[in-house]
Amino acid sequence: MRSRREITGFQEKEIPKDLLDQIVDSAYYAPSGNNLPSREFIIIEKREKIDHLEKTTPFMKWMSTAQAAVVVTGRPDISKYWLQDASIATAFIWLAATDLQLCVGFGAVYHTEDEEESRKRETYVREALNIPPDRRIVAILGLGFPAEKPKAKKMLNRNNIVHYELFHTDNE
Repeated sequence: MRSRREITGFQEKEIPKDLLDQIVDSAYYAPSGNNLPSREFIIIEKREKIDHLEKTTPFMKWMSTAQAAVVVTGRPDISKYWLQDASIATAFIWLAATDLQLCVGFGAVYHTEDEEESRKRETYVREALNIPPDRRIVAILGLGFPAEKPKAKKMLNRNNIVHYELFHTDNE
């Protein structure tokens, strides 16, 4: 858990199928609200598709070195908790990859603050991967072995983030 980092550079080393399957299983078995199947995943291993997905937003240049990708989608027609369910599954993918010594780059596709931008990004991915219109495309996770050892992450003081019994501030 503590070694998890977002990585923006990957080795040119194929991810073994058994590791990719373990990562995918973590998403498949992730909990969802009312145990409803409100999230689905598309696994991408072909270089040309990964390169295409890199252009989803200008902030995903790191996809150029990713060795695989997982596109996380949600189903609003199945559950009002589709976004939470997809987010939980995304975290499970990230933690499973970290446990297997792989790293993850996160590319947000769904954009809650800008519906027009969200539709633009989703349409780009939807058309490339033949995703039905009733699915919302939440994120693209790039996977691979890290090109460099991740630096230690500087965290905020735990006492500013974790509260017991009541919310408190530094002034209390």
